[in-house]
Amino acid sequence: MHTGVFVKAWQTSVFRLFQRYRDLAPQVVPLDYTCQPDVKLPYQLISSMPELKDNPFRQRIAEVFSEDGNGNMTLDDFLDMFSVLSEMAPRDLKAYYAFKIYDFNNDDYICQRDLEKTLNKLTQNELSLGQVRMVCQKVIDEADLDNDGRLSLEDFQHMIAGAPDFLRWHKPPKTIL
Repeated sequence: MHTGVFVKAWQTSVFRLFQRYRDLAPQVVPLDYTCQPDVKLPYQLISSMPELKDNPFRQRIAEVFSEDGNGNMTLDDFLDMFSVLSEMAPRDLKAYYAFKIYDFNNDDYICQRDLEKTLNKLTQNELSLGQVRMVCQKVIDEADLDNDGRLSLEDFQHMIAGAPDFLRWHKPPKTIL
């Protein structure tokens, strides 16, 4: 009985997300996916969504979740993104993707330069270069467990474990699902 309710809720959520995806470009996205069409919506359409358009990380979010790495999304990419952004997604999964989003150079570490880009996006470039560097160095000094001058996923997860609200920006409005 409970499984049936869960499956129905999941199917409803997937259908709503499909409709959202299709609404972005109804002339491109078919109603019938049984032939598994090769459809990718361009980043410009994805970034125009209300959940992303004002997010300073919208481009990185789209890049990280898109198979092509450029922010152009298939339906599967779109479903993955909203699954992780869902308030029901596990915290560890959210942390993993937050790490990927902040890893601007895609080297599987968050270095000083990645932190600077992150801080500049968060503050809308309102801090001086000296202030940005000071804050970023303090983060590395406090969170870098193995003292290699950069944050691994493990360092990052340890850092945010003490900050329960850290991943709050990943939550979309409740009207999505």
